[in-house]
Amino acid sequence: MHPEKPLGSVIQGSLSKGLEVRLHPDVSVEEMRVGKFLVVQGTRARFFCMLTDVGLGTASARIMANPPEPSNTFLQEVLAGTGTYGTAELAPMLMIMEEKRSSIVSKAKKSSKSKAASYEANSSADLELLPVKTIPSHFSQVYDASSRDFRAVFGWEDDPLRRNFAIGEPIDMAVPVCLDLDRFVERSNGVFGKSGTGKSFLTRLLLAGVVRKQAAVNLIFDMHSEYGWEAASEGKTFSTVKGLRQLFPGQVQVFTLDPESTKRRGVKDAQELYISYDQIEIEDLALARGELNLSETSLENAVILRNEFGKGWINRLMNMSNEEIQEFCEVKMGNKSSIMALQRKLIRLEDMSYIRQTCPHNYINQLMRCIEAGKHVVVEFGSQSNLLAYMLATNIITRRIHASYVRKAEHFLQTKQVEDKPRQLMITIEEAHRFLDSGTVNQTIFGTIAREMRKYFVTLLVVDQRPSGIDNEVMSQIGTRITALLNDEKDIDAIFTGVSGGQSLRSVLSKLDSKQQALVLGHAVPMPVVVKTRSYDQKFYQEIGDTDWSELPDEPLFAAAKAAKADLGF
Repeated sequence: MHPEKPLGSVIQGSLSKGLEVRLHPDVSVEEMRVGKFLVVQGTRARFFCMLTDVGLGTASARIMANPPEPSNTFLQEVLAGTGTYGTAELAPMLMIMEEKRSSIVSKAKKSSKSKAASYEANSSADLELLPVKTIPSHFSQVYDASSRDFRAVFGWEDDPLRRNFAIGEPIDMAVPVCLDLDRFVERSNGVFGKSGTGKSFLTRLLLAGVVRKQAAVNLIFDMHSEYGWEAASEGKTFSTVKGLRQLFPGQVQVFTLDPESTKRRGVKDAQELYISYDQIEIEDLALARGELNLSETSLENAVILRNEFGKGWINRLMNMSNEEIQEFCEVKMGNKSSIMALQRKLIRLEDMSYIRQTCPHNYINQLMRCIEAGKHVVVEFGSQSNLLAYMLATNIITRRIHASYVRKAEHFLQTKQVEDKPRQLMITIEEAHRFLDSGTVNQTIFGTIAREMRKYFVTLLVVDQRPSGIDNEVMSQIGTRITALLNDEKDIDAIFTGVSGGQSLRSVLSKLDSKQQALVLGHAVPMPVVVKTRSYDQKFYQEIGDTDWSELPDEPLFAAAKAAKADLGF
């Protein structure tokens, strides 16, 4: 049985609607906070639950009709716990049962006794997690979740069997809540929250974990230059926090679309990145048609120009006179006014410092070689952070990288050789609804990647304050959702698209603090959880550098434990 003092008893409930708990007389309803984790001790299993609502109950309608006077504290104390009481609504998330995983430890001990002993002591490895398909009986006792329960559910960061990363702690306990990074990177994921809730800090935290534990290679489109070298911290006094390049100088490479801005900010060893006109395709312009104010007719005439002049069609168009356009339209059946309008609107490309008529070499190929070598790439935009510049560059670069990964994946499927397997790639984009809204999602490479999931070893990490602007089909494919405070009902509805039991979590999401709290749910965690997110500070810098996680998969314990796990059918 659970050693702690019980908080209440289950009085009614159902599998679909959750459990109702009556709190014991000595437990104040004010101690119950939405998002808190509780354990119900059943006859055969412990039910790990999230508190989704609290309430007040009375044993008689007469008490509500004639409540005691405020000054009559004696009568209030007499009624407390009998005539009046507190209630809590619980959503069962998992069933915790004894299971056979302890044999994994005994096998692993043969390889590394000290590591196996640590594994056994820290893991609660003799516990099995099952989906909830029943509920506890009447009057089952409810307890605070213990650290052992949390370790059984969320694991621990130095687990030799998994690439876990602590994202934070429960709101009322000092025990880590871990993401399984291998599961995290194999599907597209999202970081959501309204402006000012710390999305960028949370994203930087996740990226640092992926880099440290080498779960995937990152390509980060850094719209506001916050992830590469350093960024301003949140608070009343101005200070800076380290970016990924400072934390991992040998593993992260910064490319810049605005070298002057990058130099002014003191970024070291950044590589310049330029894009030539002949690298811009009509599909790239179609994504930015709203920002360029291009009509459908203009795009159709762009196809005619491309068919005639090939990849150099933009250069040719920009240098054409009115007479040459007239002559071209007469021969090729183009629309003169549409082509002239296209020419005028493409002049805006000249305002982007990273767009050149011609480039001495292919900078995108240089970026791709960094990714192939296992280096994480941050693309900074500097002063080129307007929406048109951002959408155009991200689409051009991503389309070429995705095409390369499709070829590599098909080659790997053909050869089935481990050395031919592409490195898992995670692409981070901000203002994601601009790329993934219902009107453009079928035209963008990002929509393709989100729908393909892990088929070609490329996934997305989308960062957005308006999840309702993302297409529902794409949202349903988002594997893990890490959500800070949202107020708009449409945005809250979007977060729970395709999530079973999402209705009970709505109240949890709406009650989050505006800073350093998030609801985590989806593929990388065994159940939804509200966390106080890990601080991104000096302590984090030290912790992230304490262990060389890249060596863990080669340790004897990891190999032995993994083999034992396979033998047991896990």
